[in-house]
Amino acid sequence: MSFPMKKSRVYFIPVSETDKSEVIAKKLRNLLSESRILNFLSRGQRAAVKMHFGEEGNTGFVKPEYVLAVCNAILDKGAKAFLSDTNTLYKGRRTNSRDHLALAAEHGFTKERIGVDIIIPDDAKKENTIDIPINQKFIRTASLVRLFVDADAIVAINHFKGHMMTGFGGALKNLGMGCASRVGKLMEHSGISPIVYEQKCVGCGECVKVCPVKAISLKNNKSVIDGLKCIGCATCIAVCPYAAIDVNWASGGSTMAEKMIEYALAVMRGKKDKVAFLNFAVKITKECDCLAKDDPRVSPDIGILASLDPVSIDKASFDLVIKACGRDIFKELHPHRDSARQLSYAQELGLGNLDYELITLA
Repeated sequence: MSFPMKKSRVYFIPVSETDKSEVIAKKLRNLLSESRILNFLSRGQRAAVKMHFGEEGNTGFVKPEYVLAVCNAILDKGAKAFLSDTNTLYKGRRTNSRDHLALAAEHGFTKERIGVDIIIPDDAKKENTIDIPINQKFIRTASLVRLFVDADAIVAINHFKGHMMTGFGGALKNLGMGCASRVGKLMEHSGISPIVYEQKCVGCGECVKVCPVKAISLKNNKSVIDGLKCIGCATCIAVCPYAAIDVNWASGGSTMAEKMIEYALAVMRGKKDKVAFLNFAVKITKECDCLAKDDPRVSPDIGILASLDPVSIDKASFDLVIKACGRDIFKELHPHRDSARQLSYAQELGLGNLDYELITLA
């Protein structure tokens, strides 16, 4: 897949923290209408609306009323929409399909409210996954959740925010990590065993509680990680209140962003001109919506962006946040992460353009 060298169009509508939800929903409907990013959909096509339903206690996820507006716009094209996400590696209520669906419902994502089915496949069942050969630098064959491959189209609804491992997460992460099976997520995280900085560790045990494979223990009131057991899910990094755990970047931790992009390539394969992206740069937080707490804002609300190019929409979102903050807030929050690497590598693999034309709507 390759995009033309001319600038990709990114449509943008500003949103303020003071805007009420009905105002934001109206702006979103205008954005969908003016951008025409859903015009590729045709009658009878099945469109997978790729979501993140938010972990328990988290409020940063894109709200149901906005997802409803997107689904209504899809249905207006005569296409069939359904909401979906995949299960996680880390501990929490999104680890298995039953609990994940229940949590989604608690967050307002039900067929009664949205008007479409909510599907979270059990990827422990072989029929729900598919291997896609891509023969890239790190990933030879990507393990994806099948329904995203089988769908006629994907509409990715992304909350743009910081991320503990990639600096920020947006459209590319929602594809590359979000559409992977648990086996695929493990491939992306493999080789990324965190280390403990003993001088910072106070032995609070928060990391021990969240480790899904019991790879962390306390010895002499300090956390110790068993690298043979560790699956690299990085949950311990996110929950440590003292920043005592991190990846040894000198040992290749920075490759995770590139693995994620190679997975995004696998998702986009066979979907040329069949994927649309919406980035919600509102309630921008330090960490992903996987964090099971109400993470505070680290930036003013920016707005909603729409594009057919995942690289351009993430680059535009990144640039707008930096401009609003007056500094690179993602570098400040995650100083050892190279946020730009996911963008440049995605362009190298032909997923989109770093050059974009920003079209601001009223």
